Amino acid sequence: MNTAELMISCLENEGARFCFGLPGEENLEFLNALSQSKIKTIITRDERGAAFMANAYGRFTLEPGVCFSTLGPGATNLVTGIADAQLDFAPVVAITAQASSLRRHKESHQYIDILSMLRAITKWNVRIDRPEITPESVRKAFKLAVSEKPGATHIELPEDIAVMDVEGNPLNIKKTNKTISSIKTIKKAVEIIRDSNMPIIIAGHGVIRSRASQNLRTFAEKSGIPVVTTFMGMGAIEGDHKLFVSNIGLQSRDFIQCGIDRADLIIAVGYDTVEFSPKWWDGTKKLIHIDNNPSEVDTNYSAFEVLGDISENLNQIISYVDFTKDYSYCLRLKDDIQNDIEELLGFKCKNGINPLAVINTIRDNTKRDDILISDVGAHKIWIGRCYKAYEPNSVLISNGFAAMGIALPSAITAKLLYPQKNVVCAVGDGGFLMSIGEIETAKRLNLKFTIVIFNDNGYGLIRWKQQNRYKKDFFVDLTNPDFLKIAQAFGCDGYIVDTEEDLRSAFKTSLNSNNISIIDCRVDYSINKILTERLGKIVCRI
Repeated sequence: MNTAELMISCLENEGARFCFGLPGEENLEFLNALSQSKIKTIITRDERGAAFMANAYGRFTLEPGVCFSTLGPGATNLVTGIADAQLDFAPVVAITAQASSLRRHKESHQYIDILSMLRAITKWNVRIDRPEITPESVRKAFKLAVSEKPGATHIELPEDIAVMDVEGNPLNIKKTNKTISSIKTIKKAVEIIRDSNMPIIIAGHGVIRSRASQNLRTFAEKSGIPVVTTFMGMGAIEGDHKLFVSNIGLQSRDFIQCGIDRADLIIAVGYDTVEFSPKWWDGTKKLIHIDNNPSEVDTNYSAFEVLGDISENLNQIISYVDFTKDYSYCLRLKDDIQNDIEELLGFKCKNGINPLAVINTIRDNTKRDDILISDVGAHKIWIGRCYKAYEPNSVLISNGFAAMGIALPSAITAKLLYPQKNVVCAVGDGGFLMSIGEIETAKRLNLKFTIVIFNDNGYGLIRWKQQNRYKKDFFVDLTNPDFLKIAQAFGCDGYIVDTEEDLRSAFKTSLNSNNISIIDCRVDYSINKILTERLGKIVCRI
């Protein structure tokens, strides 16, 4: 066999189900080997889309997603998706082609130093400069990609190495033993919690990555401690659980801040500071950090650490809990939050649909385990603040790197993995056009899901921030194409809606369709100003 064939054998050994990417001249041998593999190859319209698809695969399965490209512009197109995997802690293995060693020492067509370019945004990367190192390189790339905190790794396969004959076999995969904190540490953590008057749990994406949702719920129920989730932690506990208060992630003072202010102890479980800065709470508060990794060094985050497998450590803590806290304050706070949402939902927008009504329509017409994937934009803030998630990974949000254009490629992966579930892609008009070519990919794969465009003819989130800071906006207006005609051109079902009644009808129809549906939803973001004004006037109940 040659090196490319050995690499594909190693990918099969790692359990790779899909490879997402684009063909090129320098990865011809890799593609030829892949064409004879049981791995399903998904050819995308842009390498960034391929990296986003691999990213979503990692988020959903907790196993590395694989993306590939040729050299030069193919590799540079992967960068945004790889960086997103790194800051969203999604396991991804990227494989790029490279020029022959006979021309890398000089100015050469499409040659750039890919290893140096990707070093800053990967956990590890390597060039296969000898065929026999392939098994070790692939095994290490997969092992590091999935280890906490997960992220991106990269393998470069030069075209001359790819065709070289080699003898070798994939390496055995050995499961890593889970580590847990000492009993002394567990007991100390329980003592700190017992001595607190009003603790609160902030559950992050690490809970989902560690499959610790059930133990988180049990811990909260046994101790009576209310739970707040980050945007990427949504679904770590059911959105309708009595101890779930709200999501946290809005970079300003929101109602949930009242609960944070009142708390004398924050129990951060699987919490990543990249998603929501601890500067939003009092730096003098007591903190317990329950995570696989030591806490980030931050002036506002000095914590007692319980390190190791989150699920196992929670299980140990549960065994020592012999108290129940009074969570009545957070129940009252939860009522305030729900009343605020209902009042905002009742706001009548004059020039389009209330974005909160769009979110409610999605939630009211989908099952608890159906999947909503949010792109980045003003709609993401509303989804993160108001949407109820009931199961882990039923809502996918990029809130670490927060890359626009991620939702549509991620919806493709979601449907490939979960064909029986409804998948809804919530995207702004700006983010939609960044990945619009992947509709053809979805159609070619005969997938069916619903795309809801929050259309405000602009970069709505930046307009919101500009208006807050400068009382005016600039450089954010867009002129959009006819999305109905675009839907028809791709062979999709298309709808234009500017009333809530039309939206509900179109959305219900889309769920029963055997086609991709694109709903151009004309939203009115004037409600953003209403929310900003409310946030500035929040008065916490005593």
